[in-house]
Amino acid sequence: MSDGIALEARIKKSKVHFLRIGAGGGDDIAARLPTLLDASGLGGTVSPGELVAVKMHFGESKVTGHVRPRFVKRIIAWLQKRGASPFLTDTNTLYRGSRADTVSHLRAAAEHGFTHQAIGAPVVISGGLRGTTETLVEVNGPLVARAPIGPEFVKADALLSVAHFKGHEVTGFGGTLKNLGMGCASRAGKLDMHSSTKPYVRPSCVACGVCVSWCPEDAITVGETAVIDDSKCIGCAECIAVCPTKSVGIRWNESTDTCQMKMVEYAAAALANKSGRAGFVNFITDVHPVCDCYGTEKISIVPDIAVVPSLDPVAADQAAYDLVNAAPVAGAAELSDGYHAGSDKFRDLHPDVDPTVQLKHAEELGLGTRDYELIETE
Repeated sequence: MSDGIALEARIKKSKVHFLRIGAGGGDDIAARLPTLLDASGLGGTVSPGELVAVKMHFGESKVTGHVRPRFVKRIIAWLQKRGASPFLTDTNTLYRGSRADTVSHLRAAAEHGFTHQAIGAPVVISGGLRGTTETLVEVNGPLVARAPIGPEFVKADALLSVAHFKGHEVTGFGGTLKNLGMGCASRAGKLDMHSSTKPYVRPSCVACGVCVSWCPEDAITVGETAVIDDSKCIGCAECIAVCPTKSVGIRWNESTDTCQMKMVEYAAAALANKSGRAGFVNFITDVHPVCDCYGTEKISIVPDIAVVPSLDPVAADQAAYDLVNAAPVAGAAELSDGYHAGSDKFRDLHPDVDPTVQLKHAEELGLGTRDYELIETE
């Protein structure tokens, strides 16, 4: 390769398509989604007869931190028109919320309108009943050698990430990279991203012994309470999943930079066998200040802005990040006095977090580029 061609390759911008949310709001967007997806080139990632994992976040029970079902239904219909066989999927959570096991997770999804009957595609929770079934994927990154990923993501023919873009108290913001990295990991993977040490037992433990029977390494003994032997514990998080009294705790002690970098390396694992077979869509709607995993409602910090699909996950997140920061402020109670459009809203919300760490690390790993060309769909 000549020096001139090499330079051109380095400076080539990724295309990020952009569908502005106008006066018509959600109904207008739903009707125009097929045109946007056609223009974005995402159709080239799927073929007739293929199983397509549509990675979602179904939202915690009774709150609105998720992409709306009417949008997802249009995406599913678009995939099916191309002959693909899509299914909606996510993994169970590490924390004990309304999506900690597959039964409660399906219940929460159905509560928000994500059912086969309503959407036109089945909902498959990846990782088994308690989120502990996994496939180890080689990453060989600076922080993660092998990442435990939900098997359905690995075995699917293609992957479409449908992410709700918002703020996040640990990673600054959550978009495509978080939807893939944190969202496709097994329970053990989620623990690895959040904690450098082992689970611990709270005083509320009633010494029932359930955790002992589930521990694969015989690392737990029971006296007055359960006791975890850190030298034997492998961090699989089985004890967290099965404890009936929620007495096994997580030490949320990874630095925000380390957590972001691990998350990106897990995203790389989720995409490891999907070269040319993955697409990414960010919905910049209901941009809440913190993670969607909170069980309480939050106000949006900006008006609804756009839907942005891309074949590049890094460019998709960078574009969404820039669009939010350029937007006028809404829900000013969540932001500091005197805040204005054009500044970094995510740094203002979470001043101890540098949200660009995930973008820089993803670019360094070769997942995509932060340089993009924004193409508006009329």
